[in-house]
Amino acid sequence: MNVASMRRIDRWVGVPVCALLTLARRLDDLLLRRRPTTTPGKIAAIKLAEQGATVLAYPALANARAQVGADNLYFVVFAENRFIVDLLEIVPPDNVIAIRTGNPLQTFIETLRAVWRMRREGIEATIDCEFFARSSAILSYLSGARTRVGFHAYFGEASYRGDLMTHRLSFNPFLHASQIFHLLVEAIGCPPERLPACDVEPPDDLVLPQITAAEQDLAAVAGLLRDTLGGETVPPLVLLNANCGDLLPLRRWAPERYVELARRLLDRYPESAIVFTGAPDEAVEAAALVDEIASDRCVSLAGRTSLPQLFALYCLAELMVTNDSGPGHYSTVTPIDVISLFGPEAPAVFGPRTPRSHVLWSGIACSPCVNAFNDRQSACTDNVCMAKISVEQVFELACRVYEARRRAAE
Repeated sequence: MNVASMRRIDRWVGVPVCALLTLARRLDDLLLRRRPTTTPGKIAAIKLAEQGATVLAYPALANARAQVGADNLYFVVFAENRFIVDLLEIVPPDNVIAIRTGNPLQTFIETLRAVWRMRREGIEATIDCEFFARSSAILSYLSGARTRVGFHAYFGEASYRGDLMTHRLSFNPFLHASQIFHLLVEAIGCPPERLPACDVEPPDDLVLPQITAAEQDLAAVAGLLRDTLGGETVPPLVLLNANCGDLLPLRRWAPERYVELARRLLDRYPESAIVFTGAPDEAVEAAALVDEIASDRCVSLAGRTSLPQLFALYCLAELMVTNDSGPGHYSTVTPIDVISLFGPEAPAVFGPRTPRSHVLWSGIACSPCVNAFNDRQSACTDNVCMAKISVEQVFELACRVYEARRRAAE
């Protein structure tokens, strides 16, 4: 199911469901007067979409795991985004509740199964990491958890999603996403009547894990590279993630700029090779870019690697250039340096936070236009913010990063 369909369902189905459940919640509170628990035994984090944001949530999940133990931490996610949860090894595989979303009927049935599973497991607290999505708020309430932490649109500053949380927080757009996730976990121990005031200082030293690819994946990718490039060894690699099928088109950097960048890098570094990456549905367009570049040192592996092999490719490469997207985040748990191009979203909120992350952002007056308060939608039809990032800027930064890595390897 595509993003537009999910948004329509979240709006047209989510609003009335949230309203009805809010009425049920108030009747339940009136009759049963159940109090939230500040020391839950089992916690379920709900982060349905966006693998990159899941990486940013890692420190918060580690905090939750430290509170209740790994066996008592659960994670609810769309099945297509499960891989990154398993890769991070923060939640036991059996505790990942995956919802398949092939079509609306399947999504509905799988959602009911997820609710039944959470109730069967006796989840006592939920952490809604989807900010203002209605689907995650509904899941939080239906889980049966007595403590439900999430953001609330107090004065209509964000989408309506009822009043289903016991611990209602105000969304702070000036915090980085990793700090926001940390706040959600810390709020479990706050008295709900005091919220949204939350006497928690957001940490600046949140650390991501470093993941080493499996030997068989490294060997498989090295063999694929040797076969594709036609050499006996793997040369220094620069990856270009052109996001040919990006779910948020406003974030895309023009394909012809990737072509120019690739040509300039190939001319500057004759010992190197360029590899385009991407999902299977991006393979045709990525191959077209490679054909336009017309170099035997430039190939596409879009759709030709499994996700574990993609991480192995990150471990073998020197540098990746990408727009703000999932690969820009989850590659940061590998040794690669990453240049991320930001436009419609703010790097101060969603930028990768590692020493190997390098961000370019034009910072024009209308940027960022996509945020939690507008459901990450924009009326813009001309992404000037991305067009303002020139090939020259990216090329100069790529050269500095590449040369620094090569010097360090000597």
